[in-house]
Parts: sequence; structure tokens; C-alpha cells
Amino acid sequence: MNTFEQHESEVRGYCRSFPAVFSSAKGAWMTDTEGRRYLDFFCGAGVLNYGHNPDRIKQALLGYLMRDGITHTLDMYSEAKQRFIERFHEVILQPRGLNYKFQFPGPTGTNAVEAALKLARKVTGREQVVGFTNAFHGMTLGALAVTGNGFKRAGAGVPLSHSASVPFDGYLGADTDTLDYFEALLKDGGSGMDTPAAVIVETVQAEGGVNVARVEWLQRLRRLTAEHGIVLIVDDIQVGCGRTGRFFSFEEAGIVPDIVTLSKSLSGYGLPLALVLIKPELDQWAPGEHNGTFRGHCPAFVTATAALQFWQNDALAQSVQKKALQVEQRLQDMARRLTPDARVRGRGLIWGIEFSDPALAGRVSQACFERGLIIETAGIDDQVLKLLPSLTISEQELAHGLDVIEDALRATLGLPVATAHAAEPALAQAA
Repeated sequence: MNTFEQHESEVRGYCRSFPAVFSSAKGAWMTDTEGRRYLDFFCGAGVLNYGHNPDRIKQALLGYLMRDGITHTLDMYSEAKQRFIERFHEVILQPRGLNYKFQFPGPTGTNAVEAALKLARKVTGREQVVGFTNAFHGMTLGALAVTGNGFKRAGAGVPLSHSASVPFDGYLGADTDTLDYFEALLKDGGSGMDTPAAVIVETVQAEGGVNVARVEWLQRLRRLTAEHGIVLIVDDIQVGCGRTGRFFSFEEAGIVPDIVTLSKSLSGYGLPLALVLIKPELDQWAPGEHNGTFRGHCPAFVTATAALQFWQNDALAQSVQKKALQVEQRLQDMARRLTPDARVRGRGLIWGIEFSDPALAGRVSQACFERGLIIETAGIDDQVLKLLPSLTISEQELAHGLDVIEDALRATLGLPVATAHAAEPALAQAA
């Protein structure tokens, strides 16, 4: 029995799918203690949008630590925090015409969601929050109450209240606009739905199965919430920070949420950091009313500031869109030839293949791991093979990973596996 099996809780999860002991990583690659390299199509569930150990971010962090930069300040002022706020405003908010106040809650995504829900209830004086089918917002009780996954919800052990779930876009089929149902509930005094304090939505449901909301659906949701005085919260924790191409996933729809939650790739380096962006008129917190010991980690502010260099122009966004086309075309072709009943969907560099046999995605994921590719599953039955490569991955590395997926799918289906592919690409480093 190894150290982990002997001492670590049974709650451990990802290690069961990827049973290697990793020791180093660079760019799109991870290396285990046996020296084997793995191409990473998982990226820490979206934490590592810029790859592993990107040089420009690492150097900023090392320089800060070597000059004894302060590491912990609670919510006191620090040079690192000041610089991050200024640069985020200058590089991200100002060019997009956005005006938000910054709240730094605890360091994880679920902390940001809890703060957003709590503030919406305080501002509106109402209790109920509406989430969507197959949503995932976190594992603490408030976030869990607006999460759709029954297995995760059951782990709470207590009733999850003051929330309601309505159908996400596409949940009732392509021909049904699920907001017809939501609008009817809001307008009908006999529906049993009190006017909510907030609606919380992911523009792409990552954990829920890579379910992509249409632009028109998001625009209508913004109009409905505004009409009824409901706070619109966009959870951009996994699909923000460039995952869909632009920095915010809602930019394509041209909407402006009331509150935005960010975490995961915000620090750019895997350091915990979360941010709640709040329209100024909603910033009604009393001092200290919502706090936390690690609400703003200075080393993470340093790396997050360095990561903003990726967004000083539109080069990365354009690169992501080009790679998105590469992935979509290859997956669609793969599905058409090998599994015609599979469905391919995604945006930017988050893509999923949903198989009619729910067990197939897990078997393909395992076959990929055996071939040196780390790729996870998503969806309520883990029926979706989910691609989440770094935004900075090279086109050659991306093509190699797609080759591995096809080989793994063929092997899982009992079909002949291609005998010739391009050589494994050399390790590419994110600048």
C-alpha cells in the first residue's frame, strides 16, 4: 500500500483516474517520478490556462519572493494588491467599458460564489437564488444549493434551501427556449416562485458536460433579470480568463453582468486567488461584513499581474480561436467516422464529446492516460470526454493530443489503431 492509500482520505478523486506521482511540469507537459511525460489536456480543471510554470510569471514571483515581498496582509493594503488592481482595471476592464468594484474573498472559486450570493441577498432583501440544471458552482453549502449534480448535493448532509433550478439552454431540446418557462414563472403570481434575489449562470457549463449557452439565450436572460430587478451573476471561474477566447466568457454575448466571479486561472500560476467583480451601486457591504484569513494572497497578486501581459493585445484571443477551429474540425471528423451518434460541442479551448454510451468517455480517458495524455470526463454520468488544454499549447502539441484521443477511441471501440503519427512534439514553453 503506498503512502497516499495508507494516509490520505478516501475522498481523493483525480488520482484514481491518473495514478502517477508527478514531480515536474513545463508548458503543456507533466512528468512523473519515473520520468514519463504526459501531455496535459486537463490543466488543473482550468487553473493553468497559460500552461505549467510559464517563464514570465515564474520570474515575477521569484523576484518578489527574493526581495522579501510581503506574503500575507489579510485585507490590508499592499503594493502587490495595488499593482494588480491598477493593471486589471487598465488591461481588462477599461478597454471593455466595464466598471466594477473589486472584492477579494477567500482564495477559491466557491468562496467567490458564496460572497456573490450573500451580497445579492443583502442588496435585494430577497432570499431565493435561481440556478440551472447541470450547473456547478462549488462545494460549500450556498454554492452547492445552486449546483445541479445530485451526487454532490447529497454530500451536504443537510437541506439545501433558498434556491430553485430552471432548465439551462438546450436542456429541453434544441427547439425549446427554456427561458419561456423561466419568464412564465416570474410573471405568474400563481407559479410559486418568489422573485429571486439573483440568477447565477455559467455561459458554458464545464463540469456539467460542456453545455454551451447560445448568445441569444444569454442576452434574453440579461433582459429578464434587469426587467425584474434580479441580480445577474456570471460564474466565470472555469471558463473565464480566456478559456473561451476572450477574457470574459460573456463578452461574445455583449452583456454586462451585475456580479462576476473569477478564480482558477486568475493567478495564472496555480496559486489560489479569487475575485468578485461588483457593479459599484451593489457594493453595499459594511466593513468586515464578509471576511476571510486569505482574502488576497500577495504572491498570487504578483503572478496575476504578470499574467495580464497575455491580454495587453488580442494575440492570445486570436490564437485560441484558431486552435478552437483545429479542435472542432478534428473532433467532428473523428465523431463522424467512429461514433456517429456522439455530439461535439464547445467554445474556445473547452470542448466535449458526449457519447451515447456513458461508460465510453471514462474508458477513452483511461486509454489516453495509458498513451501519455491526461484528459478528464464531465457530465452527470461522466458521459462527456472533456478537452481543456492550456491556451498557450502549440498547434503541434494540440494535434498530437488529438491523435492520441483518436487512437484511444479506436482501441476502446476495438478498431484498428493508426500506425503512424507525427513524432511527439518537443516541449514548448509558454512565454
